[in-house]
Amino acid sequence: MKIAVLVKQTPQLSEVAWGGDSLKWSDDVLAVNPFDEYAVEEALRIKEKTGGTTVAITYGPAAAVQALRDVLALGIDEAVHIEADNYSAIDPQNAAMILAAAIRKIPDINLVLTGKQACDDDSTMVASSVAAYLDWPQIGFVKQIDQIDDSKIVARRTTDLGYDLIEAHLPAVCSVVKEINEPRLPSLKGKMRAKKVEITKFSLPDLGLTSDSLIQVKGLNPPRARPQGEILQGEPEQVIGMLIDKLKADQLL
Repeated sequence: MKIAVLVKQTPQLSEVAWGGDSLKWSDDVLAVNPFDEYAVEEALRIKEKTGGTTVAITYGPAAAVQALRDVLALGIDEAVHIEADNYSAIDPQNAAMILAAAIRKIPDINLVLTGKQACDDDSTMVASSVAAYLDWPQIGFVKQIDQIDDSKIVARRTTDLGYDLIEAHLPAVCSVVKEINEPRLPSLKGKMRAKKVEITKFSLPDLGLTSDSLIQVKGLNPPRARPQGEILQGEPEQVIGMLIDKLKADQLL
């Protein structure tokens, strides 16, 4: 079995600042998207149970290669970097098309794993779009994989009321949620190995594609400040009445 993990390099949210008319951060604070760490860990656990190999794939500028080094240090076997200077971080549809083309170019992939979303755009679109471009089945928001072999996967998909038990034939695409595992930390041996692994490079012409973005950003604005809260005082019966009146006035009841 060969498992591909899609990883994205994103800024650490605590280091992102509003720069007057845009968001700003230093390249020094870029890291693997936190949700993708769970996908990496699950790929490693499947490999440890069933054998096979793992490959991490990222699409992004030259700096994104560090995200691949980080997951190689955890135990991922191979890495592929689709490099584009005019990379658009906020166009998940275009990114999915490019990632799907790279997956087709890598032989014998049985399963694609990714985090449920990226912390920078929160679109949750990439996994389902990759599955659509590949014409593979998809299970989203997976909290547990109950069974997997070379032909099928049985997984629990998170719902508001619990979970659905889904069976899909392989190859397939799965996005995972945080509840699925606890990501491991890299070992010193893993870090040393990651520095030596040769990373496969794909350009967009190699994939027969261009990176024409389907999204244009017209402007950015910081979120509005939350209004100050109000404390209702009085006896419980009075407070309840005042609260109901306020909710009705705000058309919330």
